Amino acid sequence: MPLFISFEGIEGTGKTTQISLLAQRLRQRSGQVLVTREPGGCPIADTIRAILLDPTSAGLVPRAELLLYAAARAQHVEEVIRPALLTGRTVLCDRFIDATLAYQGYGRGLDLRMIGDLNRLAAGPVTPDLTLLLDLPEALGLQRARRRNTQLALESEERFERESLEFHQRVRLGYLELARQESRFRVIDAVGSVAEVAARIGAAVDDFLQSREGR
Repeated sequence: MPLFISFEGIEGTGKTTQISLLAQRLRQRSGQVLVTREPGGCPIADTIRAILLDPTSAGLVPRAELLLYAAARAQHVEEVIRPALLTGRTVLCDRFIDATLAYQGYGRGLDLRMIGDLNRLAAGPVTPDLTLLLDLPEALGLQRARRRNTQLALESEERFERESLEFHQRVRLGYLELARQESRFRVIDAVGSVAEVAARIGAAVDDFLQSREGR
């Protein structure tokens, strides 16, 4: 049975590292695993990603930002995620529909119902089976993210890292509110070593798989 797991969280929570570790773990257990990301994941969506994350796009208005995310997602779902799920592969995605609610909804103040409708238009029936929300204090996340960007020369993708601490506080609170509303969420404490966080994720995924197999 195909499995779709999304990773969510503010900047600097370690999603990229942890999604790679979980992919290795799941490949040992169940075979084919696809790792992808949003925005991006395919050539057209990657082109849109470059616009969305470029600091020179600071003048992008929230409604335009929202529509670009939706366009990238529609292409990504149709070209990458849906085909993988239809062939029985496990899909791990670095951010998905909840990121739009958290960032453009709670962060930017756009209407949540409108975003929900747009997410359904872009993603269709594709929804994560499990969402892992990596959570840590906003100031720590931004510190980590800015250090990573400097080390990896990712300054061309740090538009959101340049947002205010207050913006990231709203995003984090939005994520936690979504987790309270949706039973597919598991909130993972992202404070600690890479190994410690990976162990927490592994335990959460194991519990989910066991409950799924017991249905």
